[in-house]
Amino acid sequence: MTPMALAEAPLTGEETADATVIDLWDHVEQLDHEGFEAVLDALREDGRLVHVERQPARAARYARTREPLSPEVAKALRVEQLWTHQATAIDLIRDGESVVIATGTASGKSRCYQIPIAEAGPKSTSLLLYPTKALAQDQLRAFAAHGFADIVPGTYDGDSTPEQRQWVRSTANVVLTNPEMLHNSLLPWHERWATFLSRLDHVVIDELHVLRGVFGTHVSHVLRRLRRLCDHYGSDPTFIFTSATIGEPERLASQLCGKPVTPVLNDGSPRGERTIALLNPPLLDEAKGLRTSANTEAASVAAGLMREGHRTIVFCRSRKGTELVTGDIGSRLPKGDESLVRAYRAGYLAAERRQIEHELFNGSLRGVVATSALELGVDVGGLDACVLNGFPGTVASMWQQIGRAGRGQQKSAAVLVAGDDQLDQWIMSHPTELLDRPPETAVINPTNPFVLGPHLACAAFEKPIAHTDDAYWGEALDDGIRDLVLDDTILLKPSGTGAPLAVYAGTGRPSNGIGLRSGSAKEFRIADKRGTLIGTVDGAQAFTVAHPGAIYLHQGRPYRVVDLDLDDMVATVEDADGEEYTQARTRVDISIIESEEETTLGPVAVHLGAVEVTSQVVGYQRREVRSRRILANETLELPPSTLRTRSFWYVIPTGVIERAGVEPAQVPGALHAAEHAGIGMLPLFTICDRWDVGGVSTPWHAGAGGPAIFIHDAYPGGAGIAELGFAEKDRHFAATRDAIKACKCTDGCPSCVQSPKCGNGNEPLDKHAAAALLDQILD
Repeated sequence: MTPMALAEAPLTGEETADATVIDLWDHVEQLDHEGFEAVLDALREDGRLVHVERQPARAARYARTREPLSPEVAKALRVEQLWTHQATAIDLIRDGESVVIATGTASGKSRCYQIPIAEAGPKSTSLLLYPTKALAQDQLRAFAAHGFADIVPGTYDGDSTPEQRQWVRSTANVVLTNPEMLHNSLLPWHERWATFLSRLDHVVIDELHVLRGVFGTHVSHVLRRLRRLCDHYGSDPTFIFTSATIGEPERLASQLCGKPVTPVLNDGSPRGERTIALLNPPLLDEAKGLRTSANTEAASVAAGLMREGHRTIVFCRSRKGTELVTGDIGSRLPKGDESLVRAYRAGYLAAERRQIEHELFNGSLRGVVATSALELGVDVGGLDACVLNGFPGTVASMWQQIGRAGRGQQKSAAVLVAGDDQLDQWIMSHPTELLDRPPETAVINPTNPFVLGPHLACAAFEKPIAHTDDAYWGEALDDGIRDLVLDDTILLKPSGTGAPLAVYAGTGRPSNGIGLRSGSAKEFRIADKRGTLIGTVDGAQAFTVAHPGAIYLHQGRPYRVVDLDLDDMVATVEDADGEEYTQARTRVDISIIESEEETTLGPVAVHLGAVEVTSQVVGYQRREVRSRRILANETLELPPSTLRTRSFWYVIPTGVIERAGVEPAQVPGALHAAEHAGIGMLPLFTICDRWDVGGVSTPWHAGAGGPAIFIHDAYPGGAGIAELGFAEKDRHFAATRDAIKACKCTDGCPSCVQSPKCGNGNEPLDKHAAAALLDQILD
């Protein structure tokens, strides 16, 4: 079963069980357009409403740049005043300082770079990188609308024809593209871009907060390769990052480009009055922790808002969730109005997405249900309300999504509907802490050898590597080159200057074998029996999500894997009826390669270091989608796989376990339950989700010297998550305990100790023993 299928299984549990859910909006005859009080009153009546907060309007704050804008630019932009952060950023960029602008949604971040780019003149070039093609197209329209005299913009992406690409290379001085095109097309063929690179003054990286983990680690090396070639052609561009509000944005930006970056955080944009409500779906079975469907609750709230004329956006955590909620909302709207709500997600054709964006912008749509694709900065006009179908995983994403409604001085409302997992339920127990909590820090790991090595091979293909290139890669350069020499990817040749040059010795372009959003160089193809390509899956996950018999979801459509060819790396699939899902059973062992740091948490030793995880998929469960009932347990014979990565781990003295009153037979279940809850709570402290990490717990680990709980990065070499978990051990451990103890279920449920990705079928688990053990450690 795919991670997507597994994560979505709970979403389909009660979507048709509307008889158990009161439609709150049947009690609302007229929605108060000013304060949404009728909405809140309806939610209060049956206890769904957990917390309400009203944030007052914020007036704009203005400032002037040190030097006035050129008359031509001011006229094109119709600028009369600049907000404080815009003026600050423009002054810094004019001075050649690299900056990161981390301010709220709709705060005019794009103007911070549009103005310096427009002022630079026709001989200057600029490269703008966006994580999605939709964002690049959105900004292309913005540049075209402004009509800057000296700017010739063009997009260069996978949708561009060969003729369009040739035109962009020869004519455009502002190129809008994405990291993949820079990595695969522009840098390997840099000679074609020599003039553009020699004049490059500005590099804009939009949506910085998306560049985390493995994706961000890859991009950090792509940007170093870009800087290296710019130096070769005689330019030294200024880097301009824009970001949602995250923790320490300048640290992430500097790690990405390898240069000092100045933060601009003084958001001077106005904001209208905002009402935020937290809604917890009511319990249907307290002992089992079973709640009404978050899908149904979110659809009910959104339909009520739309019926009263409020333009509303609903954010769902999965593609399939968007389709389910869209259909449910349509069924709750007056007859004939079903077409006023549309789903928007990845997997749609570009023309479909552009049409939906256009209809939202011009007001012909009353609502849209989206994945995080619309969390990013595509301009869809003014919206009145936002419904979050589950906590989006990070505080930064939450504010980004909430900010899509109520742009400028417009009043707005947001409703967060909790899911049934650990993090969502912890939030419902700590609502004020959520809304007061500073945004998390995003992390990358540029020293990850599994990512560094392939990019050094790319760099050597583009231009032989010299010892002076340590300016871009530091001390990691020598180790990376040594490894590539040993596997014959690189040859060392005399340079005549004393230090040898590292020259690429492979065949073909090495960039072709590197996916920037994957932690593995290997990819399995998913194809039907006719050979039609359906999708791909990372080699590190193939045995778990594409084993024979697995149910694989692609764009909401279920397939059953009928064969997994390990030699050709192809999983052959056929259509499935969607009535069941699968969950792999995995045997996992973990060995400690090196403990690099050690500290304590009360009586417990906490370590950070390198580990090797050996896992073998030994079988899988077939489960019914609606009831989650186990239909059958199947066995598999697949080879083991190994993962060298980063981990933090707790070693718990046996005396602590005894003082907690945990019997020997309870120890495996107590540690396993604490491990699951710990993984579920980790996104509260770093920008990640539970699929980015894995865990192992054992009553005795020889290498650790006692009972241990390991939480490790799920990617080869690590993505920086283990380091942040280690640094946040005190708060993380306390939040884990609180999540378990606050849950009202009897023996454990998805809101406390069960995990949707457990390779042991959530066995054994002992919720009460875990709570007692964590109490003993912390108290």
